[in-house]
Amino acid sequence: MDNEFADRLVVVTGVSSGIGLALTAQLLQQGARVLGMARHVLDLPALQALQQSYPQQLLLQAGDVTSSADLQALRQRVAQLGGVDYLAACAGCAELAGSLDQTAFERQWAVNGAGALNTLAVLRDVLGSNSSVVFLGSFLSQASFPGLAAHSAGKAALIAQVRTLAVEFAALGVRINLVSPGPTATALWDGLGLAESELQQLAEQLGRRLLPGHFLEAAAVARVIAFQLSQGARGVYGQDWVVDNGYSLS
Repeated sequence: MDNEFADRLVVVTGVSSGIGLALTAQLLQQGARVLGMARHVLDLPALQALQQSYPQQLLLQAGDVTSSADLQALRQRVAQLGGVDYLAACAGCAELAGSLDQTAFERQWAVNGAGALNTLAVLRDVLGSNSSVVFLGSFLSQASFPGLAAHSAGKAALIAQVRTLAVEFAALGVRINLVSPGPTATALWDGLGLAESELQQLAEQLGRRLLPGHFLEAAAVARVIAFQLSQGARGVYGQDWVVDNGYSLS
């Protein structure tokens, strides 16, 4: 099979765990050069293992998508590498908070929304022709979930903005889309601050709405993102692909 990712540069944020890490592994297997960014890139066994397996392909950049200085450093690194062909903005966070807690919204929007959009903004002049960008939405943008209103609202706002960005960037030869994962087995859930028993109860509650009866694996979402980035999806602009094990059908 023709492998378009071979020797092409992909910037992936949020590579320390979860979907970002799974996508990095997927792209490396397909021959891509990956510049991965996360707040912590040292002393992470999974990243170290990937770097040992792909020492010429995997480049790591310590940085936070909420920091303009870190994003500028990312841009400089990309420019030194000759530009970027694909961007996958996978950095994300979630926290339980009251639906009217504005500070909780601002904390999450800083990463999930502004952080993702600012990553694109800082890289726009080093994007190659016929490049592709994928943002992470969320199944929660279409669902009500007590305690996660701020997360849901931020993702919904991102989805709305990406639809317009897709039109604006199409003239530049850049495709922009989203993939919205459903309940996925990642460390994101640990950040909710729930006790182990509460997490188990939540997993069982969500699992009853999932057609296979279990959470998605991060690798399953990563495969969809990789396809969305590729020329296989070259006719797709401004779309939000929901990958949720059937959650939204029940």
